[in-house]
Amino acid sequence: MKQPSAHQDNAREDAMNDAEGKAATAAPALPALGLVGMLRWAWTQLTSMRTALMLLLLLAIASVPGSIWPQRVQDAFAVQRWIEENPTVGPVLDFFQMFDVYSSFWFSAIYLLLFISLIGCIIPRARKHWQQMRSAPPRTPRKLERLPEYGAVELDDRGPAPAQALEEAAQVLRRRRYRVQVRPQDEDQRAGSIGAEKGYLREVGNIIFHVSLVGVLVCVALGAMFSYRGQKVIVEGEGFVNALAAYDNFFPGTWFSEDQLDAFSIQLNEFDRAFDRQVTPEGEAGPQWGNALDFTAWVTVQDGTDGVPEDTTLKVNAPLNMGGANLYLVGNGYAPVVTVRDAEGDVAFSGPVITRPDDGVYTSMMVIKAPDASPEQLGFQGLFLPTAVDAGEGMAVSADPEPFNPELHLNAYAGNLGLDEGIPQNVYVLETENLEVLNSREVDAGGIVLAPGEVHELPDGLGTVEFEEVLDYIAIDITYNPGELGILVFSLTATAGLITSLFLRRRRAWVVVEKTDSGRTLIRYGLLARGEDFRLRDENAAIRRDFEKLWPVRPPQTHITTDSHATTPTGKRG
Repeated sequence: MKQPSAHQDNAREDAMNDAEGKAATAAPALPALGLVGMLRWAWTQLTSMRTALMLLLLLAIASVPGSIWPQRVQDAFAVQRWIEENPTVGPVLDFFQMFDVYSSFWFSAIYLLLFISLIGCIIPRARKHWQQMRSAPPRTPRKLERLPEYGAVELDDRGPAPAQALEEAAQVLRRRRYRVQVRPQDEDQRAGSIGAEKGYLREVGNIIFHVSLVGVLVCVALGAMFSYRGQKVIVEGEGFVNALAAYDNFFPGTWFSEDQLDAFSIQLNEFDRAFDRQVTPEGEAGPQWGNALDFTAWVTVQDGTDGVPEDTTLKVNAPLNMGGANLYLVGNGYAPVVTVRDAEGDVAFSGPVITRPDDGVYTSMMVIKAPDASPEQLGFQGLFLPTAVDAGEGMAVSADPEPFNPELHLNAYAGNLGLDEGIPQNVYVLETENLEVLNSREVDAGGIVLAPGEVHELPDGLGTVEFEEVLDYIAIDITYNPGELGILVFSLTATAGLITSLFLRRRRAWVVVEKTDSGRTLIRYGLLARGEDFRLRDENAAIRRDFEKLWPVRPPQTHITTDSHATTPTGKRG
C-alpha cells in the first residue's frame, strides 16, 4: 500500500539526518602528505638528537663483530682458516661481511647516517644559540617571589637613590659574569629593573662537543681512505726500504696511492734482550729465568733519499717516525741460518729462517721449504731451541731464552710441496699429508738434531741440511694515518666541550629597585636556572653578600611596605 507523501518526506528527512550524524562522528579526512612532506618528515626525524644518540649506540654495537671474528685487514690467513674450519657458518658470515666489518656496506651506512644526523642537529642548534646570545635578556617577571630563588634587601637612610642603586646592582651582576641589560623606569616600577643572564658557554660547550664528534668521524674516514699499514721482518744485518714490494704484509686504505710511500730505510745492526733471571754464585746465568724486562733494537735509519744515515734505537712502545709513518717494534725472535743442498749438491735453499716463538724460553716453530731441490722437492719442519737440554726419552727442551746451546730439531720430507700451483701458502705451515717422510722419530732414520756448524745427510742421498749460525730478527709494524692527529685534537676539544656543558649552568637573574613608603630604597631580586641547578641557592646567597658589602642594609623587618608590595623578614613574599 502506498504511503502518504507526508510520511515519505519524514522518512527522507530522518535518513538525511542519520547520514549527517554519521558523517559528523566519522574521523576527519587528513590531507595527503606527499613526497615533499615525507622527505621533510624523514629529515626532521634523522636530524633529531634522539636519532643521533641511537645511531651512535648502533655504531658501537655494529663494531662488536669486528672483535669477535678475525678481520681480513688484520690477518687474511686467519680469516681463510676460520672459514675452512667452519664450512657451514663461515660462508654465511662472509656474505654479510662479518670479516670486513669496518668496510662493510651496513657499517658504512650507519656511519654516514650518524654523520648527516650530527650535522643536521648542529647547524640549527648553533643558529638558535647565536640568536639567543645576540638577543636581550628576558623581561623582568611581575612577581619575582614566585621564582625558585628570591631575596630582598632594604637600604637604610644612608643608602643611594634608586637610580644609583640600579646601576650599582648592574655592576655587581657584571662582576659575577652576567650579561646585563638595565631597563629604565616604567609606569609599574619606580626606578626600573635589570635583566641578566649567564652560562651561554654551556651551550657553546655542547655545540663544540658535537662539532668535535663530527670532526672525529671525518678524521676516521680520512684515515680509512688514505692510510696504510704493513709488516716487515728484518733479520740482523739486513734492512728495509719503504717500497710496496718490500713489505711482507700490506693493507692499504680505500683510496691509497703508492705515491704516499715516502722514502726511508732502516737496517737492523743488533738486537738485545733483557730478562729477569737468577744468577748463580759464580756469576753465570742460572737455570731459572723470569719475565722479559726490555727489548732494544740498534738500527741505522735514513729519512728521505737525501737524508743522513743515523744510528738510533727502536724499543717497544717507543716508535720511530719516518716519512710520516710510525715504526713500532712488535715482535722478535731467532733466525737460524740454514743451507739445504739437493741430491746433485746444488744449493736449493740458503739463508736465515724466521722462527715463531711459542713460549717464554723462545721454543720456536720453524719451517723450511726448498722447491728448487732435485730430483725431489724438500721440506723441513720442527723446533729451534735456544738453550737445548735433555728432557729424557730422547726429548729436548729449551731451558733459557738466550742462545747458550742452540739446536735444530727437524723432520725432513720429500715430494711435491704444492708451490708450483700458484696458490699462496702460509710460510709457517708445511702440508705433509702427501709428502714422504725422510727423517722423524717415527721412522728408522730418526729425526734431525743439529748444532751450529753441523751438517746432516738426508736418506737415499737426497741431499744435506747444514745449520750455520743464529741471527736475531725483529718484526716491525709500519702505520701511516693522516687522520690520527685530527682525531687527537678533536677528541681533546670534545672532552673540553663535554666538561664545559656538564659543569656550567645557564642562569637568569632579575633585579627590581623600588622606593618604599618611608623613602628608603628596596632591592628585590630573583633567580631562575634553565634545567636542574642545585647550586642556585648558593648563587642567591653570594649575590646577597655582594649587596650587603656594597650598601648599608637595614636589619630584616617584620614587614616592609611599598605602594603595592610587602615582604616578610626572610625576604619571601607575604
